[in-house]
Amino acid sequence: MQPYFYSVSEFVAMGEHGVFVWSCWAITVGVMLFFIIYSRRQRQALIKQLSIQQTRQAQRAAKTPNSKTKQPS
Repeated sequence: MQPYFYSVSEFVAMGEHGVFVWSCWAITVGVMLFFIIYSRRQRQALIKQLSIQQTRQAQRAAKTPNSKTKQPS
């Protein structure tokens, strides 16, 4: 069994296709990292927005009297 690449420089060059191969790897990893970071920021923004909304609803409920309990006529 013989190795396809005999040195690291041959591996990086990949038979003159190294620029294409490594640029594809870089783009793929970059896009994946972008989506991970973007998703985490969106999640944090959503959690913050929901906590603000929950706080506002609690404040409204504390200010208004409970109108659901009606006295029988």
